[in-house]
Amino acid sequence: MIDFGFGLSPSSRVNLDLRDKELFSKLIETESDALKCMACGSCTASCSAGVFEETSLRSALLNLQNGNKEKALNLLSHCMFCGKCTMVCPRGINTRHLILSINKIYQAR
Repeated sequence: MIDFGFGLSPSSRVNLDLRDKELFSKLIETESDALKCMACGSCTASCSAGVFEETSLRSALLNLQNGNKEKALNLLSHCMFCGKCTMVCPRGINTRHLILSINKIYQAR
């Protein structure tokens, strides 16, 4: 058989019925800005820490919605709270406060 350099990757399917909805609901009650995010990427593009480490608020929010708490907290752990992302957000989300709320709610468990 000829090797074309392609392969199958493992399934990344997420069963949303099995995820813990309680923590994300608590986040939404505390910080409604989490639902305002349209995942445009402005925050990630302006991030000072993003040059050195993988960090992304939009990816973290998607991971939290899908129940992947560890990956989300890892993405946010490199934030330097400089505030650039807050200044460029087209929806006016206070990203620093959102990240602090995420850390407070998800690290409590």
